[in-house]
Amino acid sequence: MADKLIIFDTTLRDGEQSPGASMTKDEKLRIARQLERLKVDVIEAGFAASSNGDFEAVQSIAQAIKDSTICSLSRANDRDISRAAEALKGANSARIHTFIATSPLHMEKKLRMTPDQVLEQAKQSVRFARNLIGDIEFSPEDGYRSEMDFLCRVLEAVIAEGATTINVPDTVGYAIPELYGNFIKTLRERIPNSDKAIWSVHCHNDLGMAVANSLAGVKIGGARQVECTINGLGERAGNCSLEEVVMAVKTRKDYFGLEMGIDAQHIVAASRMVSQTTGFVVQPNKAVVGANAFAHASGIHQDGVLKARDTYEIMRAEDVGWSANKIVLGKLSGRNAFKQRLLELGVQLDSETDVNSAFAKFKELADRKSEIFDEDILALVSGESAANEQEQYGFVSLSQHSETGERPQATIVFTVGGKEVQGQSDGNGPVDASLKAIESHVKSGAEMVLYSVNAISGSTESQGEVTVRLQNSGRVVNGVGADPDIVVASAKAYISALNKLQSKADRVAAQG
Repeated sequence: MADKLIIFDTTLRDGEQSPGASMTKDEKLRIARQLERLKVDVIEAGFAASSNGDFEAVQSIAQAIKDSTICSLSRANDRDISRAAEALKGANSARIHTFIATSPLHMEKKLRMTPDQVLEQAKQSVRFARNLIGDIEFSPEDGYRSEMDFLCRVLEAVIAEGATTINVPDTVGYAIPELYGNFIKTLRERIPNSDKAIWSVHCHNDLGMAVANSLAGVKIGGARQVECTINGLGERAGNCSLEEVVMAVKTRKDYFGLEMGIDAQHIVAASRMVSQTTGFVVQPNKAVVGANAFAHASGIHQDGVLKARDTYEIMRAEDVGWSANKIVLGKLSGRNAFKQRLLELGVQLDSETDVNSAFAKFKELADRKSEIFDEDILALVSGESAANEQEQYGFVSLSQHSETGERPQATIVFTVGGKEVQGQSDGNGPVDASLKAIESHVKSGAEMVLYSVNAISGSTESQGEVTVRLQNSGRVVNGVGADPDIVVASAKAYISALNKLQSKADRVAAQG
């Protein structure tokens, strides 16, 4: 029987470290449920010690998810580890993932610790964690730039203390596939007790080689766990992409000879959910999940695919979840059909009241749009869950006038702390006027660093999805809004971003 490759998803932890990609507890739980449906082996739900919000998110995911191991990151200290263990109580299967930097640069400049101090702290943290939970993962941060002799000493010691998984991060995306694969191989060969732990790879994409490096770590190095994120989400250039690793191993089973537990038919649904939740749009030519991943424009390619699909396609679109599923709206589109589609999309609303509210908005959208696609439903439900969080600002209505040769005008009604207020402004265009109308009352002083528009489905009556990224006092947040009217979608996105700026959750930065 072939070896099993463990898929460790860190979308909710490392992925969330992308500027502006922070998620609410409910959003994290919804994505965790989709990851469980995808049959991800390990879900890194967050960094419990970083904030109360992250603690609560890890706790709720640990209690709700039954089929995946739930993991919390922690630094190599007793407080972090205790906090992680507390958040993981009640999980069917729990793991603590503790880390400390081991490269000369990080030890000297960041930790200000000697190598001997780092070695001792690594041993103590694993020993402490092992007494709380049986499944312990250890990562030497910036492991790939660490000195081989010292790294061998640290990893041998933590395995002896009870670490069950050893993860070797390429924290800054510096590795080259062949070199990284051989690096893992050398570690496993030189460390006497290396067979007592599962070896894992965690690669960043700064040079565009995260997936290649991870696969080299598996094939050359003998690693049997890959740490990755949906859509390759992550800080800087992102992380190793789950969908690319999974489909590479599945498609080239002749080469890798590995089994996985992943149900790939849920990949596209997971990709859409993460994209719409975070506001990070998937580029059309992204492998596996991009809109053009299975499209053929060349006449020669089209002809070949029509005659024999495998002339130009090495995967089937339906194998990763691409389909034409849609609900055709009208009087026959009932509540039960809507509720069933929510379940198929991995969306679980907390109460019948929430379902009824979402269904009412679904019907409202039906009056404006002839067909409702899966992406429309996800956008609608995302807006519904945000509205349920009793946020500071809420969209009510918008009117705007624009005419060639005239300066556009906008009037917006929105709530502030539950009370309706009105703002008016002109602008360079209807969107600019609408956002200035909001800002004329709010006076947030935030700087807009990104404004992005994406059509949710492919027609002129599609809903527009807008992402607004705001920066203020060192905080960066994304707001997402969807509506058939792109100006309304822009206003909703701006209000969403303002609400996130209002959230004062202080987070401790992690690495990995």
